[in-house]
Amino acid sequence: MKLGVMNPVFGGYTFEEALKFLNEHDVHEMEIGAGGYPGDNHLKPAELLGNPEKIKEFKDLMAKYDVSISAIACHGNALHPNKEIAEKFDNDFKNAILVCEALGVKTIIGFSGCPGDCENSVRPNWVTCAWPEDYLETLEWQWNEKIIPYWKKTAEFAKAHGIEKIAFEMHPGFAVYNPETLLKLRNAVGDIIGANFDPSHLFWQGINPVEAIKYLSGAIYHFHAKDTRIDAHNTEVNGVLDTKNYGDVLNRSWVFRTVGYGHDKQMWNDIISTLKATGYDGSISIEHEDSLMSAEEGLEKAISFLKEVLIVHTAGDMWWA
Repeated sequence: MKLGVMNPVFGGYTFEEALKFLNEHDVHEMEIGAGGYPGDNHLKPAELLGNPEKIKEFKDLMAKYDVSISAIACHGNALHPNKEIAEKFDNDFKNAILVCEALGVKTIIGFSGCPGDCENSVRPNWVTCAWPEDYLETLEWQWNEKIIPYWKKTAEFAKAHGIEKIAFEMHPGFAVYNPETLLKLRNAVGDIIGANFDPSHLFWQGINPVEAIKYLSGAIYHFHAKDTRIDAHNTEVNGVLDTKNYGDVLNRSWVFRTVGYGHDKQMWNDIISTLKATGYDGSISIEHEDSLMSAEEGLEKAISFLKEVLIVHTAGDMWWA
């Protein structure tokens, strides 16, 4: 396993400054946004595609600081019922695939997306109820008419340009939000589909990440190190579905935290150990979204914490067995 960082946290940094920060903290992988919600602050496909000199400059700068790319991120909603919005996300994702090809990156990360409830919708409709029956009818229409057809087509485009893994972040608000829906799409489209496993979105749904990792064994293609703190009092009053602003820390049922500030070291030991036991040996990519800490402090604490938790070396022979 290698420790990495997702780059939007370096929004105020130049690319070289971000790489220098990682090198100074003995971190040697970066997950880089190339459009969609993560933005393209450090990697603009329009500037690199078709420009070998720019591609070489980009690679040389990363090599200078001994940082490699774990994956390229382009989260969005290409299934948005507003066709202009959907087209923008779709173009971003395809351009991110092309820049993956240009840089020799085999893994792209994103969201599954969420359609509306019919062809005339203007906003996404995330179905969470089995009754009244309208909801299940909507869900069936979304999967059969929008979600599966789009990802079958996009997966073929990705394969044609060297992508081996499309890693979906299981995120509420989108069609793929838990292990069951991830495998539903994987079974429909093929094993190019896998998970960008981010426990922060699972914790508040009541999912045990350790059990979810076992359930998804072989289908985890990338990992986000981000934590969630669940407020017991607020949850007991209002449950976990919470639309208050993420900055309203005292009143929300849960908030995202730097690793170690939501769950203890034993939980993270178990998560990392289970990843290892199921064969995952890829990047552990820190995603900083903690409203109580600056980017620098959050990253430094996460890096220090995870260096104690990561399993870096191969175990070797069990001489005692």
